[in-house]
Amino acid sequence: MGKGETFQALHAGEPFVIPNPWDAGSAKVLEKLGFKALATTSSGFAFTLGRRDGDVTLDEVIAHTAALAGVTNLPASVDLENGYGADPDDAARAVAAAAAAGAAGGSIEDFDPNRGIYDVGHAAERVAAAAEAAGELVLTARAENHIRGNPDLDDTIARLQAYERAGADVLYAPGLATPEEIRAVCDSVSKPVNVLARPNLTFDEIVAAGAQRVSVGGALTWVAVAGLVSAAERIRDSGDFSVLAEGVKIDQWL
Repeated sequence: MGKGETFQALHAGEPFVIPNPWDAGSAKVLEKLGFKALATTSSGFAFTLGRRDGDVTLDEVIAHTAALAGVTNLPASVDLENGYGADPDDAARAVAAAAAAGAAGGSIEDFDPNRGIYDVGHAAERVAAAAEAAGELVLTARAENHIRGNPDLDDTIARLQAYERAGADVLYAPGLATPEEIRAVCDSVSKPVNVLARPNLTFDEIVAAGAQRVSVGGALTWVAVAGLVSAAERIRDSGDFSVLAEGVKIDQWL
């Protein structure tokens, strides 16, 4: 099977973890660790460019997509943020570009940095346009309200139901905090649900609440950066280079 078919099949099988690499090297490491699929992280990728989340262009994301697709055999889903534009045509253009670059999946969210959360009707139109452009690409529609100042579970569910009707293949509401919230969302829709991992919940707990897919967002990036900061602080403050002995042998991974 091609990457698109493989990715589709994963959503019909056992629940799985889809970790988020921030560059081509981390993607290769995650593949060697045995994960079955990958998802990009907009915040982690922006960090590699020395920027904050949301300060990356579509062209840069598509180049990043092609780089990941070129070094791993795993299907990858691309974080396309809001499609880099408010109009339905913008969402469609972003999804089509990701598919052309080798992505097996892509996500579109309903939040605009300048306009806030879109009206649900407009957001559903954007999902419908993206779904029409997606072809075999697995389209994930995101309801952002839980992490954008409006943690209204009823609104989240209504939005995800609208996006399901509009043609999304996977539904995702970042910020669900408890098994009860996850279960309420999963019980309200018929399409697979992606859940963002939380440090206080295990994979088994999230899956027991109904999730098909569990991603980690930018968290692996920040774990890696935390290791960098800790080692660099010891070098700076005490001249202790022993921390360098803790590094991996890169030829095992690349």
